[in-house]
Amino acid sequence: MHRCQPGSENLPRTLTRTEVEDFRDRLCDAAAGLFESRGREGFTLRDLAAKLGVSPMTPYRYFKDKDAILAAIRARAFNRFAAALEEACARPGDAPSRARAAGEAYVRFALDDPTAYKLMFDLSQDDSKYPALARAAERAQRTLTRHIKPLVEQGLLAGDPDLIGHVFWTVLHGALMLKFAGKLDRNFDAVINEASRALIAGFQPQRT
Repeated sequence: MHRCQPGSENLPRTLTRTEVEDFRDRLCDAAAGLFESRGREGFTLRDLAAKLGVSPMTPYRYFKDKDAILAAIRARAFNRFAAALEEACARPGDAPSRARAAGEAYVRFALDDPTAYKLMFDLSQDDSKYPALARAAERAQRTLTRHIKPLVEQGLLAGDPDLIGHVFWTVLHGALMLKFAGKLDRNFDAVINEASRALIAGFQPQRT
């Protein structure tokens, strides 16, 4: 990553923006695995550099410390998560079908990349120190209720869309964490479908 130009052996080569972003992505990918396997305090940036095959000081040229790397990883995950749910909500179809698509996208994201999912929701940081993380987390937060609002507006569900969205999120998150921990013995899809059916029935308007 830091080759020298001929005739300028003592000066590092200037990297292009693309090269910088590519290396940051590689660094974040490697760090995500270390965070997952060793925890927040279980490795050093020297360990990360060794994993990448670069000099011990190289990570410091891209990030201040481990927490800054963690913030970047989490921001990237939140943005990918939000994009997946936004795409589901934008699909053709009625409000219920888009809501189902959003729920399926949520579960698919978590199962396809459990490391990213756990780093998003199992850890906390001071968002004020990391504006990109704060923006990404806020974007993801909006996706939790985006597919609920049309259901309430059309009279299919009754209540505060934000509250309803958080109830669904709580159930999905709890089921996923039980599955990751190997504690959910019943068929996962059956549990999710039954929980969704019960919640939808509970939030339907009372008919008089």
